[in-house]
Amino acid sequence: MSVIRQDDLIDSVCDALQFMSYFHPKDYIDAVHEAWKREESTPAKDAMAQILVNSRMCAEGKRPLCQDTGIVTVFVKVGMDVQWDTKLNLTDMINEGVRRAYLDPDNKLRASILADPAGARRNTGDNTPAVIHTEIVSGDKVEFEIAAKGGGSENKSKLVMLNPSDSILDWVVKTVPTMGAGWCPPGMLGLGIGGTAEKAAVLAKQSLMGPVDIQALKDRGPANRIEELRLEIFEAVNALGIGAQGLGGLTTVVDVKILDHPTHAASKPVAMIPNCAATRHAHFVLDGNGPSLQSPPNMDDWPAITWDAGTGARRVDLDTVTPEEAASWKPGETLLLNGRMLTGRDAAHKKIQSLLEAGEPLPEGVDFRGKFIYYVGPVDPVRDEVVGPAGPTTSTRMDKFTEMMLADYGLLGMIGKAERGESGIDAIKKHKAVYLMAVGGAAYLVSKAIREARVVAFEELGMEAIHEFIVEDMPVTVAVDSSGESVHKTGPLLWKGKLERGEVKPVYFK
Repeated sequence: MSVIRQDDLIDSVCDALQFMSYFHPKDYIDAVHEAWKREESTPAKDAMAQILVNSRMCAEGKRPLCQDTGIVTVFVKVGMDVQWDTKLNLTDMINEGVRRAYLDPDNKLRASILADPAGARRNTGDNTPAVIHTEIVSGDKVEFEIAAKGGGSENKSKLVMLNPSDSILDWVVKTVPTMGAGWCPPGMLGLGIGGTAEKAAVLAKQSLMGPVDIQALKDRGPANRIEELRLEIFEAVNALGIGAQGLGGLTTVVDVKILDHPTHAASKPVAMIPNCAATRHAHFVLDGNGPSLQSPPNMDDWPAITWDAGTGARRVDLDTVTPEEAASWKPGETLLLNGRMLTGRDAAHKKIQSLLEAGEPLPEGVDFRGKFIYYVGPVDPVRDEVVGPAGPTTSTRMDKFTEMMLADYGLLGMIGKAERGESGIDAIKKHKAVYLMAVGGAAYLVSKAIREARVVAFEELGMEAIHEFIVEDMPVTVAVDSSGESVHKTGPLLWKGKLERGEVKPVYFK
């Protein structure tokens, strides 16, 4: 009979969360590297190169893969014969492990969890509480599966109650294009099928804890309908041509995971949850013999590739850039940004809107006229860092504020990740502004271009405060030009057409 001690459980949870913040699972790195080698779309190949380089940098520097260090989800199976030597209950022990992991001074992680979600939305300050699913099972061990799920991918979750005769494949193929690129492909799709609505959603999330093994499944052949469906969805989604970061290409997903559960005769609930380029999960078992700590990978596991912007990249001085210069930028063009930019995301935009409606000025020192705003909530710096990992957040959430920022405050351009919605594009076209895209999943790499950082307004918002960054050669892609052309529309259409016409061959398997 195992005796599980409180400190062993807390230490194991803390260690797993720190570990996954900077170490990708090897199976994911291998899959993205294979996709990178076979990719024929230059923008998609470039994005995957940044993800791979960022991954190695994070492994070496032990800093987060993404500035969004996620909401913690825990699946825990407790053996019925376990004995406890604890003062805290299971939920409180898990949350204490989360708290210690996110407040670790050597690798402080971003606190993103807000209490009172329908009201004041106050940051809890330590990323607690976690979302915990507990199951009582036979045995004398406690088994953990833990993930840190970013908001950009979590927000693209889908749930449908299909009729029993409806095609799951058809629903997935119809639905994935509506998810945009805010979930930072290439990643995985997790599907839960059956049970009830909430059971399907939990199954979809739990399926993403599994390894990338679609190649092994293809090699041995499917043994049941679920495995057949995995292969069918994998091929059909990649045939959409969405590609890395939604820029158009041959690889959108590196695997499709499915778990199912018996369901009512009248029902076919299906949930689909994507996992992003910052795939983060860890597994461990407590058996009464002390904490279960993660084993560091071999640095030789990372591919020896490099990334640079190339000779065709255009350097831009943000301190002197003019609307005429910005109008000359072409969709898909690589820019290297230099100079000052301001930051701001959801909460900051909402406060700016409130000031405008009240007839009040912006805070002293905040002036958006002719400037660029970067949609980011950075990780706090440690050691000698100017700023912690500072990758972009999903830009569509700021579409509702875009007309205000351009018309009332004279903003020239925006930087974020993924596509813009129709209202955002319409405002960009109307005001001859531009939208630039940084790679989601390359947060540490991006942060190395930031030479100075300081909070200039709304300090009470924490990571959502307005910062001023001074950047040097920060790499971005022109995603929406001043005429309103979007690479997130043209790129996938181009590559889907190439695949349909047989001009390029799908490279889903070796």
